[in-house]
Amino acid sequence: MTRVLFVGSEEVDLRAELLSRETARDALVTYQLREPYRNCLELETISVGSATSLLNDLNWYLVRFVDEALILEPSISEEEWLSRKLAAQVRDGDLNPAETDPLLKMYGVEKDEFGKELVEPMYVARTVDGVPEYDLRDVDETLVARVTESEFRS
Repeated sequence: MTRVLFVGSEEVDLRAELLSRETARDALVTYQLREPYRNCLELETISVGSATSLLNDLNWYLVRFVDEALILEPSISEEEWLSRKLAAQVRDGDLNPAETDPLLKMYGVEKDEFGKELVEPMYVARTVDGVPEYDLRDVDETLVARVTESEFRS
Protein backbone atom coordinates (compact mmCIF):
# COMPACT_ATOMS: atom_id res chain seq x y z
CA MET A 1 0.00 0.00 0.00
CA THR A 2 1.05 3.56 -0.69
CA ARG A 3 1.34 5.73 2.41
CA VAL A 4 0.80 9.48 2.77
CA LEU A 5 2.37 11.51 5.58
CA PHE A 6 1.20 15.02 6.44
CA VAL A 7 3.82 16.94 8.42
CA GLY A 8 1.89 19.59 10.33
CA SER A 9 2.97 23.18 10.72
CA GLU A 10 4.46 23.80 14.14
CA GLU A 11 1.83 26.30 15.28
CA VAL A 12 -1.27 24.18 14.51
CA ASP A 13 -2.90 20.99 15.77
CA LEU A 14 -3.02 19.19 12.44
CA ARG A 15 -5.60 16.53 13.33
CA ALA A 16 -7.97 19.09 14.84
CA GLU A 17 -7.60 21.51 11.94
CA LEU A 18 -8.22 18.92 9.22
CA LEU A 19 -11.07 17.11 10.95
CA SER A 20 -12.87 20.30 11.98
CA ARG A 21 -13.42 21.25 8.35
CA GLU A 22 -16.22 19.49 6.55
CA THR A 23 -14.59 19.12 3.14
CA ALA A 24 -11.31 17.82 4.57
CA ARG A 25 -13.15 15.53 6.99
CA ASP A 26 -15.23 14.12 4.12
CA ALA A 27 -12.10 13.50 2.03
CA LEU A 28 -10.39 11.71 4.94
CA VAL A 29 -13.34 9.77 6.37
CA THR A 30 -12.55 6.55 4.48
CA TYR A 31 -8.95 6.43 5.73
CA GLN A 32 -7.58 5.20 9.02
CA LEU A 33 -5.46 8.08 10.33
CA ARG A 34 -2.38 7.35 12.43
CA GLU A 35 0.00 9.74 14.16
CA PRO A 36 3.49 8.19 13.79
CA TYR A 37 5.18 11.46 14.81
CA ARG A 38 3.98 14.41 16.84
CA ASN A 39 1.72 16.66 14.74
CA CYS A 40 1.91 14.34 11.72
CA LEU A 41 -0.87 12.26 10.22
CA GLU A 42 -0.38 9.16 8.10
CA LEU A 43 -2.81 7.14 6.01
CA GLU A 44 -2.70 4.35 3.44
CA THR A 45 -4.09 4.46 -0.07
CA ILE A 46 -3.84 2.19 -3.10
CA SER A 47 -1.40 4.01 -5.39
CA VAL A 48 0.72 7.06 -6.09
CA GLY A 49 -2.11 8.29 -8.32
CA SER A 50 -4.73 8.09 -5.59
CA ALA A 51 -2.31 9.63 -3.08
CA THR A 52 -1.56 12.63 -5.30
CA SER A 53 -5.26 13.01 -6.11
CA LEU A 54 -6.07 13.10 -2.40
CA LEU A 55 -3.39 15.74 -1.86
CA ASN A 56 -4.85 17.79 -4.71
CA ASP A 57 -8.33 17.50 -3.14
CA LEU A 58 -6.93 18.71 0.19
CA ASN A 59 -4.69 21.42 -1.24
CA TRP A 60 -6.57 24.36 0.32
CA TYR A 61 -5.98 22.84 3.78
CA LEU A 62 -2.46 21.68 3.06
CA VAL A 63 -1.17 25.16 2.24
CA ARG A 64 -2.60 26.44 5.54
CA PHE A 65 -1.84 23.65 8.01
CA VAL A 66 0.82 21.34 6.53
CA ASP A 67 4.54 22.00 6.10
CA GLU A 68 5.08 18.95 3.93
CA ALA A 69 3.11 16.11 2.34
CA LEU A 70 5.12 12.97 1.60
CA ILE A 71 4.28 9.75 -0.22
CA LEU A 72 5.86 6.34 0.37
CA GLU A 73 5.42 4.03 -2.63
CA PRO A 74 6.89 0.55 -1.97
CA SER A 75 7.41 -0.16 -5.67
CA ILE A 76 9.83 2.81 -5.76
CA SER A 77 11.37 2.51 -2.28
CA GLU A 78 10.28 0.77 0.89
CA GLU A 79 12.13 3.24 3.11
CA GLU A 80 12.45 6.57 1.31
CA TRP A 81 9.48 8.87 0.91
CA LEU A 82 8.77 11.05 -2.14
CA SER A 83 7.95 14.72 -1.94
CA ARG A 84 4.52 15.64 -3.28
CA LYS A 85 6.06 17.27 -6.37
CA LEU A 86 8.29 14.28 -7.10
CA ALA A 87 5.40 11.84 -6.69
CA ALA A 88 3.29 13.90 -9.11
CA GLN A 89 6.11 13.79 -11.69
CA VAL A 90 6.27 9.99 -11.37
CA ARG A 91 2.49 9.68 -11.60
CA ASP A 92 2.36 11.88 -14.69
CA GLY A 93 5.13 9.86 -16.39
CA ASP A 94 7.46 12.87 -16.45
CA LEU A 95 10.07 11.05 -14.36
CA ASN A 96 11.13 7.42 -14.27
CA PRO A 97 10.90 6.04 -10.70
CA ALA A 98 14.52 4.85 -10.96
CA GLU A 99 15.61 8.48 -11.41
CA THR A 100 14.05 9.79 -8.20
CA ASP A 101 16.85 9.11 -5.75
CA PRO A 102 19.80 11.53 -6.02
CA LEU A 103 18.45 14.51 -4.01
CA LEU A 104 17.18 14.06 -0.47
CA LYS A 105 15.61 15.87 2.45
CA MET A 106 16.36 14.19 5.78
CA TYR A 107 14.50 14.72 9.04
CA GLY A 108 15.97 13.72 12.35
CA VAL A 109 13.60 11.71 14.53
CA GLU A 110 13.72 12.44 18.26
CA LYS A 111 12.08 10.16 20.80
CA ASP A 112 10.88 11.06 24.28
CA GLU A 113 8.20 9.94 26.73
CA PHE A 114 5.52 11.53 24.51
CA GLY A 115 6.52 9.69 21.32
CA LYS A 116 8.50 10.56 18.21
CA GLU A 117 8.95 13.94 16.57
CA LEU A 118 10.42 15.00 13.23
CA VAL A 119 13.11 17.65 13.73
CA GLU A 120 15.30 19.97 11.64
CA PRO A 121 15.31 18.80 8.04
CA MET A 122 18.53 18.99 6.06
CA TYR A 123 19.10 18.62 2.33
CA VAL A 124 21.75 16.19 1.08
CA ALA A 125 22.76 14.57 -2.19
CA ARG A 126 23.20 10.82 -2.30
CA THR A 127 26.86 9.86 -2.79
CA VAL A 128 28.55 6.72 -4.11
CA ASP A 129 28.69 5.63 -0.45
CA GLY A 130 24.93 6.05 -0.04
CA VAL A 131 22.95 8.47 2.08
CA PRO A 132 25.09 10.91 4.10
CA GLU A 133 24.71 10.89 7.86
CA TYR A 134 22.27 13.30 9.51
CA ASP A 135 24.49 15.68 11.47
CA LEU A 136 22.34 18.56 12.72
CA ARG A 137 21.85 16.91 16.11
CA ASP A 138 22.20 13.53 17.75
CA VAL A 139 19.21 11.36 16.74
CA ASP A 140 18.54 7.63 16.77
CA GLU A 141 16.83 7.52 13.39
CA THR A 142 15.98 9.59 10.34
CA LEU A 143 13.18 9.93 7.83
CA VAL A 144 14.46 10.33 4.27
CA ALA A 145 12.44 11.92 1.47
CA ARG A 146 13.44 12.17 -2.17
CA VAL A 147 12.88 15.65 -3.57
CA THR A 148 12.91 17.48 -6.89
CA GLU A 149 15.83 19.65 -7.93
CA SER A 150 13.77 22.81 -7.38
CA GLU A 151 12.87 21.70 -3.84
CA PHE A 152 16.51 20.84 -3.18
CA ARG A 153 17.71 24.25 -4.36
CA SER A 154 15.12 26.30 -2.44
